[in-house]
Amino acid sequence: MKIYTKTGDKGETSLVGGKRVKKYDTLLEAYGTIDELNAHIGLVIADEPEPFLTDIQRMLFVVGGMLATETQNWSKYWPDTDLESLLQNVEQEIDRMSAELEPFKGFILPQGSMLIAHIHVCRTVCRRAERLVVKIAEKDETYSALLKLVNRLSDYFFILAQYCHKKKNIFVTYWK
Repeated sequence: MKIYTKTGDKGETSLVGGKRVKKYDTLLEAYGTIDELNAHIGLVIADEPEPFLTDIQRMLFVVGGMLATETQNWSKYWPDTDLESLLQNVEQEIDRMSAELEPFKGFILPQGSMLIAHIHVCRTVCRRAERLVVKIAEKDETYSALLKLVNRLSDYFFILAQYCHKKKNIFVTYWK
């Protein structure tokens, strides 16, 4: 099987279900950014093979897939997806790490180690994905559950960076 189909050579692609859209469509920007985030998480896993990060990667494949599918087809292609449970899992992990951290003292510069810098890249890419999902959700409330999940994931990466500072005993540099 060939990897190239040539069906996108004129700047369009198909959503799951067959609808053709321009490659600059906000849905494509959103799921492309989710894919970018997933790749950056792979860099974090290379340094810190945390199983929950692999769970997030799997979660992001679902999020990207849902963004690539018209909402009326979600039940067909994503019938067993429980976004609320995914959201709760992320919140539980945030709470677990937060319980071990000092209270928030101020803005932290995204530095300290290669691992921590990669986590901050994940956080900022996730925030970009969130902004794109906001645009989509403003036009269609069906996407609001995806928006909550992506928002919480950016919080997760913020806390994960702080947690790694503590866990690896790496100095935190605060913005002044």
